[in-house]
Amino acid sequence: MRNSPFQSTKLSTAIKLGLAGVATVGMLAQAQAADRYVVHYADGAHVDVKAAIVAAKANVKYQIHSMNAVSIEATAEGAKQLKANKNVSLVEEDVKRYPFGGSTPSTGNPYLVGQQVPYGIKLVQADQLPSGDANTANRKVCIIDSGYDRAHEDLGKGTNVTGEYDSGTGWWYTDENHHGTHVAGTIAALNNSGVGVVGVNPNGKLKLHIVKVFGADGWAYSSSLSAAANKCKAAGANIVTMSLGGPNYSASENTTFSNLAKAGILIVAAAGNDGADPDPAKQTAVSYPAGYSSVISIGALDENKQWASFSQYNSKVELSAPGVNVLSTVPMGKGSESSATVGGVAVPVGGMSGSPNKTATGALFDFGIGDKTNTAAAGKVCLIQRGTVDFATKVTNCQTSGGVGAIVYNNAAGSFGGTLGTTVTTIPSATASDTDGAAMKAKVGQSATVAVVATNYAFYDGTSMATPHAAAVAALVWSYYPTCTAAQMRTTLTKSALDLGSAGRDVKYGYGLIQAKAAYDRIKSLGCGK
Repeated sequence: MRNSPFQSTKLSTAIKLGLAGVATVGMLAQAQAADRYVVHYADGAHVDVKAAIVAAKANVKYQIHSMNAVSIEATAEGAKQLKANKNVSLVEEDVKRYPFGGSTPSTGNPYLVGQQVPYGIKLVQADQLPSGDANTANRKVCIIDSGYDRAHEDLGKGTNVTGEYDSGTGWWYTDENHHGTHVAGTIAALNNSGVGVVGVNPNGKLKLHIVKVFGADGWAYSSSLSAAANKCKAAGANIVTMSLGGPNYSASENTTFSNLAKAGILIVAAAGNDGADPDPAKQTAVSYPAGYSSVISIGALDENKQWASFSQYNSKVELSAPGVNVLSTVPMGKGSESSATVGGVAVPVGGMSGSPNKTATGALFDFGIGDKTNTAAAGKVCLIQRGTVDFATKVTNCQTSGGVGAIVYNNAAGSFGGTLGTTVTTIPSATASDTDGAAMKAKVGQSATVAVVATNYAFYDGTSMATPHAAAVAALVWSYYPTCTAAQMRTTLTKSALDLGSAGRDVKYGYGLIQAKAAYDRIKSLGCGK
């Protein structure tokens, strides 16, 4: 999705973080009332500050792990009263954080028999490193997100995963929003013959630690993010990856991530998905935590190494990674796969997020642009051109007309993925390219079938999807040279990146596409951080 989570707008699953806050990456953050704050206090002043909080008629919501700071709910007057307390060093809004990502169909290439290799694996050169990658067991990646489906066929067995319980979001091994499981699959989906996909580190040796900040409601406060990051440190993580963010700076978060970096932890975060927003200010806005100097900001590009139009661009973007049409794991049975035939011939189609899992057959009917109902579509599959009105309106009009299924074809070159948003429809729908749409239009009247079935995998777009590619490459390369420091790894990754866009660092690609083999070779030849 684009806005709220760091996914593109194509997938509208809103995911929020779970407890305390500092800054926000999603679009909803600025609209929230500033009634939740983070209070920082001096060493030894815990009891006095708690009393001051009571006196200010405020409620403690969250004690931030490993910090002299607490998240509270208070009136603006109460917050002002606490700011004047001699033991309080800072009072700031506890802002919200959202995950980033979106959905678009794609295809993979066979890796082992029955598997697919998402294009991003090859694009970041993960398949080119020496085969003895069992040493990935010496690295631990901490994923701060919406959880992890431990029962997944491509994740649960053979992976080295730990996590913890959170009173606000529950157990780490559940994922109500699918986002965290998708991120984890890009990092470490198993190389199982005949099963699913492969991740950047597919041998099941890389250590993962899951900190769940997003519950079913899909957002969290920055105080929760600070606490989660500190939990990553306590768990011994070498790398922290965050496919989330928000537009507001947070001193608490900045301090947290600065301290983690000083402790030798490499930190990556999504740059944000407002690159195509109508408001130019949002396109170039800095999202946090990606905007902190201690964090590597990751932008998104597509299979052709082209900047993804939804990827926010600014001077903070440091590296780029695959973030369009990324195939990865989602909780078992929560993905979907679309297919279609016209006149008995299969037609390549993409997913329409929000479509029910159904199969429908009927004569193909030219439904035009789909901006109005037409009772002549009753009992038929609507063929609809993209444009003028949104996808939900097109499919709803087909359904209201008595149509049994819908295929929306592109009005520009190429394929695409669509979303029905919050609109609930009862007929299956899919998308098609402009050329396939033209071919189908020549077959109007022939029998057509549209099918949407549940799967364990999904294609997402977003800087949320680019970020785990970067974290996983860092873990893979670092595992061969564990004596390198996090700062040296950061330098190596930027110097070995494939320069794209304008020569040198630029606002859309940063230093360029992250490259596993090039980084490995650079350290082998020049040493750490050269």
